Amino acid sequence: MQTHFLAAINQICDEKNIQKDSVMETIKAALKTAYRKDFGNKDQEVEVDIDEKSGLATVYQVFTVVKKVEEENIEISLEEARKYDKKAEIEDTIRIDVTPAEYGRIAAQSAKQVIIQRIQEAERDMMYDIFKDRENEMINAVVHRVDGKDVYVNLDNKITAALPMQEQIRSEKYYSGQRIKLYLDKVVKTTKGPQLLISRTHPSLVKKLLELEIPEVKSGVVAIKSIARDPGVRCKIAVISSDEKIDPIGSCVGQKGVRVQNVMDELNGERLDIIEWSEDIEKYIKAALAPAKTAKLVLDDKNKHVKVYVDGDQRPLAIGKNGQNVRLASILTGWEIDILDVNDLDGKIVPKEEKTEEEKQTETVELLNLPEEVAQKLQDANLTLVEQLKGLSENDLSQVEGIDEDAAKQIVAAMKNL
Repeated sequence: MQTHFLAAINQICDEKNIQKDSVMETIKAALKTAYRKDFGNKDQEVEVDIDEKSGLATVYQVFTVVKKVEEENIEISLEEARKYDKKAEIEDTIRIDVTPAEYGRIAAQSAKQVIIQRIQEAERDMMYDIFKDRENEMINAVVHRVDGKDVYVNLDNKITAALPMQEQIRSEKYYSGQRIKLYLDKVVKTTKGPQLLISRTHPSLVKKLLELEIPEVKSGVVAIKSIARDPGVRCKIAVISSDEKIDPIGSCVGQKGVRVQNVMDELNGERLDIIEWSEDIEKYIKAALAPAKTAKLVLDDKNKHVKVYVDGDQRPLAIGKNGQNVRLASILTGWEIDILDVNDLDGKIVPKEEKTEEEKQTETVELLNLPEEVAQKLQDANLTLVEQLKGLSENDLSQVEGIDEDAAKQIVAAMKNL
């Protein structure tokens, strides 16, 4: 072993943030194993020293000085010991240099895998010590490499961890050097060592992002009561304020939607629906099913099951694409929800409920039934509420980035029919 060996060790320690002493002890243990395998036996007591300047390794066999030798591998007579140390006495320990001439080459080959394994173990132990007290936190990461569906990220302290496919946002494309935020769910010890359970799909990631962007949420004035996610597509969030003067929905959305837009951008454009939590379960379920308007609810409190009757034109909105809206509403409220046609309610048609002022303020552009490409243009321009479109003429709308003259005409026509 030459000085470049120690240079390589120093590089490993810097890159992996591992203590050099730990790595050197690991290498010494590996070299002991290699010596016993190729030159000695398992019963020998062996020590290895590595010169910090030259990088050269010296192997010593350790003996105890005795009057009568019974174990040749670990004992040596006084007469023989004094050949190496003239001052040797009974019960002293003697170290004898037994380094083979070809030891450098053979030891390097034999110890290679053991060294790699021990360094990985040291890295995993360090990873556990760093992250064991950081469960349920949001952490910053940089994508290290992408291998097919496997994504590996660099975390704090240059630790690399795998982001499992089921914890990735389906619609998100990952690339080397990309900066992302992750949720650290748990740090667990397995037979393969400690593992970090990290996620981009966990509902709590949304909560942590909202705490980062919204002071009222971080301070606790606005509390997040429940979250339901279809990662990368849509998320429903129920919030409540402990201060009557603070509007929980307005606080989360922010002026012109800036606050919620920042969170959406971090989640690859995932749409966030903010609703107000209520102890009144009927009111809560109605809010959870927005933008659909309900006609009547029939509750089964014992089984937490509700039949929701809606007008025919509201049923697609209530169910949502591929059942997404009703599924998220069910997760959000903790109730099983069935969407039924209002005409099935004992043959009686229930009159539509008058919209409250609060409901009018939170109506989304989905109610306009616009073509998908036009609706997308509005969303890109951060115009997601009907209230934002009121009073805007075709000329006003055509000035908005992404909205052309044809799209402006369709939006104005849809607003007139609302």
